[in-house]
Amino acid sequence: MPTRLTRRQFLALSAGSAATLATGCATNPVTGRRQLMFLSESMEINLDRRWAPHQFSADYGPAQDEALNRYLAELCAQMAQHTHRPHMPYSARVVNSPVVNAYTFPGGSMGYARGLLLALNSEAELAAVMGHEMGHVSARHAGARQTTGLVAQMLVAGVSVYMEIEHRDYAFLAAGLGALGAYALLSRYSRDNEREADKLGMEYAVLSGYRPHGMVEVMDVFRSLSKRRPGPIEILFATHPMSEERYDRAARRTGRYRHAFDQKEGRERYQDRIAGLRKIAPAIEALQDGQTALRNKKPEQADTAFRIALGHAPQDYAALTMMAKGQLAMKRHKEALRYALEARAAYPQEPQAWHVSGLARVHTRQFEAALADFSDYEKTLPGNPNTIFYRGYCLDKMDRREPAAEEYARYLRAAPNGEFSAWTRGRLEEWDQSEPAPQPQPKDSPK
Repeated sequence: MPTRLTRRQFLALSAGSAATLATGCATNPVTGRRQLMFLSESMEINLDRRWAPHQFSADYGPAQDEALNRYLAELCAQMAQHTHRPHMPYSARVVNSPVVNAYTFPGGSMGYARGLLLALNSEAELAAVMGHEMGHVSARHAGARQTTGLVAQMLVAGVSVYMEIEHRDYAFLAAGLGALGAYALLSRYSRDNEREADKLGMEYAVLSGYRPHGMVEVMDVFRSLSKRRPGPIEILFATHPMSEERYDRAARRTGRYRHAFDQKEGRERYQDRIAGLRKIAPAIEALQDGQTALRNKKPEQADTAFRIALGHAPQDYAALTMMAKGQLAMKRHKEALRYALEARAAYPQEPQAWHVSGLARVHTRQFEAALADFSDYEKTLPGNPNTIFYRGYCLDKMDRREPAAEEYARYLRAAPNGEFSAWTRGRLEEWDQSEPAPQPQPKDSPK
């Protein structure tokens, strides 16, 4: 559930409400109607730039297939000019997550998971998905939801549906990544939001030269997957609720575009572009099974699935990192470190594995090396409060009290209601006592 606002925070927000109501109206780019909107366009873009990199890293980074990422970027540039906000800084990349999912931040930074691309069959289907995500940006759905209250919750460490689903994978928690503000921008869209994005997605796809049936075919793929393999699609349905009514609406809507029935489908072109992914499809399916097992608290079953994935793709960064996180969850800390270091070697630019190796080293009491790992992570991807906490924890364990206290204070400023806030406050108070109390342990620290 979202964190409650304190009285002081409520009063601070309320104090500016009159001014906000006076200046917070904007014209919706799609409908042309005035609507209450507290987030300016520049704020949408800045939130995007701040939090999107964290989400892409949580999804195991952009795929290392440069040709595939160029393919998505080219389609993105082609379609963006047909949206209601063509000036927005749209960007698209494949992320290494195996789930069936796509998402966009308010400024247009989009992630398309490998599992989704394997599930789709044609370029027309991909264009429909991309048009749908661009529809959310055009209609300013995320900004509108922030305006109705989520922005306040985000500022005090609010929790979104997306984060709750992902955090049921307790290996993610074991990795110490924490609850970042990125998730508050990926909240569940309303049914009306989804209907509007479906409508816009079909429109943008047709204007970009694709047949309108791509949207219907995508929904049919999702319906089929939900029956055959529900685990990989769970996150998608959490953030983009699916219904038979949406499918029926899309099917009826194709009639408005009879002139476009003969436009391109791009099946062969699409299959050519994802040929590299299709080669490792068994590995990606095994990773999906492993994630589902972890969410169901079956770590041994997950371990087996991850080993199968590595058998098909030994150098796959996501597989290595998931294996490391699974080993952490089972308290096999030396094995976790080994796989994390292999993941770092496989994808040196992606920082999540640094965080995992740092935590594994904390558990094996290699505090100086762990501090270096967390510091490297923070240099590459600043803004994660849990990284700050673990830097302080390592310094604390190295008896470097003054810099440890500085890091703990930084953590509390960044996450006053965070995972380790109560423990951190207690530790700082303890240092102010003449006789220190027995030291408690954070739940992810070595026992």
